[in-house]
Amino acid sequence: MRVSYPRTPHLPWSPGFTADDLRTGVVALGGREVVVTEKLDGENTTLYRDGLHARSLDSGHHPSRARVKALHGRVGRLIPEGWRVCGENMYARHSLAYDDLDGHFYAFSVWDGDTCLGWDATAGFARGLGLPVPRVLYRGPYDERFLRRLRLDTERVEGYVVRDAAAFTLGEFGERMAKWVRARHVRTDTHWMHATVVPNGLGPAAALWEVRSGGKPDVAALAALTGLGVEHADAAVEAAARLGDRTGDARLSGVLAALAHDRPRARLAAELASRVGVGLARRVADLVGLRPRLSDPPDHVALSDERRRAGLLRMSASADLGVLHAVAMAVAPGEEVEWSAVHAAELPLARPVHDGLTGDADVVARRWGEARDAFADGRIRTAEEAGALTWRWRDGGFPRVVITVGPSGSGKSRFAETVAADEVLSLDALRVARGSRADQRDNAAVHREGLARLGAALSGKRTVVWDATALNAHQRASVHAVAARRDALVTHAVFLVDAGELARRNDARENRVPPGVLDAQLARFSPPYPGETHRTWYVAPDGSIADTAGAPDAHQ
Repeated sequence: MRVSYPRTPHLPWSPGFTADDLRTGVVALGGREVVVTEKLDGENTTLYRDGLHARSLDSGHHPSRARVKALHGRVGRLIPEGWRVCGENMYARHSLAYDDLDGHFYAFSVWDGDTCLGWDATAGFARGLGLPVPRVLYRGPYDERFLRRLRLDTERVEGYVVRDAAAFTLGEFGERMAKWVRARHVRTDTHWMHATVVPNGLGPAAALWEVRSGGKPDVAALAALTGLGVEHADAAVEAAARLGDRTGDARLSGVLAALAHDRPRARLAAELASRVGVGLARRVADLVGLRPRLSDPPDHVALSDERRRAGLLRMSASADLGVLHAVAMAVAPGEEVEWSAVHAAELPLARPVHDGLTGDADVVARRWGEARDAFADGRIRTAEEAGALTWRWRDGGFPRVVITVGPSGSGKSRFAETVAADEVLSLDALRVARGSRADQRDNAAVHREGLARLGAALSGKRTVVWDATALNAHQRASVHAVAARRDALVTHAVFLVDAGELARRNDARENRVPPGVLDAQLARFSPPYPGETHRTWYVAPDGSIADTAGAPDAHQ
């Protein structure tokens, strides 16, 4: 069934209100969390699984709609029956000229029948299709005074839209959604549909969104944006072809991994994080690091199918196996990876087992971390078996340790102060207590003292932050061993900061690390893969947790 998008009422203080418009008092938004997004000057368009239309249900052909029709041809089959994706067709210039769009279609709401999904679900579903959403200007409690003071450059921005952050029904639309539009919104003499179509301009990030939505990669544009170069352009194009109907970050990460397949993993992750964001960067780097493990060298020939299957499932905690195989076959088509692809296709779905585990975030992370290995080994197969196996951790009565992972200057100590912990165990602080923070001669003794204190703290079921570089698996192993003896939930907090930024930060530090030491740290840095412990946080440069790995499809 086709549904015309409702008319969005104006806020009482909207200067663009006319006699033909609706106005709301937005009383229903009082006390609720809202999301305020930029209102884009395009054509309201709705996508369904089997078609699309503009605001009018009988909208016909127009040259400006060719791009969105092509987009729908790539993503329409991924829209569930009875759902619709509403957004703005930005191809043709209306009253405002845009020159830095992420794409020519922005999704702003997703509907399951008569229910509009909450904002997080909307943005997540749209990203999975490869569709950008409008820029978020504010998120928080509804605050009329704040909104009245919100100032926009009305030569470049049409206005803003306020919506309830939670889901709501079609019948509640007029109370849960409202807009502010600039005065004299339409500033052209001829309606845009009757004028020559002038396309709006795309920005650099559009190359990423084109790949996410299933388009052919523009390798030159991707290389310019990411700094990866074009020497492996053929591999990137081949990976895109092998990824077939994949969309979203899964597809994009595969294309970028093929483009960067010979880069050192740690350096790649840090450099990409500053260009495309922490979440996408770590996914690409993990694909690059895991790809060689799919080949079938002589020493693996004797492995049984069950051991291969178990290894693959453990690997799936870090990467989408389908994407990983596409990258491997695009990069080295002659390598023997088909055995792995076959077994990966036969793996039971882990998601139902994970979703059957209840509790808060810590409890689910702990229970899934324990169930994951049992599932890989074939000791459990169902959600019920996972529940029984992990029943002992259901009440959350276990200690917790957060292990910071990153070179000096990456923000570990500052982040440690923000964690709701009972104690922060800093190896630098232990060195200060011994006489000098810079004295590395007693590192072994300092490390032993730290581990002893950690064991004592965890025995009291406390939450502890282990504040140290923990650059590689060897350095993390001793901390893991103490945590295992105390039955603790282990979280890695990984910091991905590129070498240039680390050097700048180091120059500004009171306790400056000698450049040679920092270089040596970067050479040793080997970030953990998600499956190496219960949960992994990826920390952005501002100290916020930008991404979390732990669930079976957290790599998506």
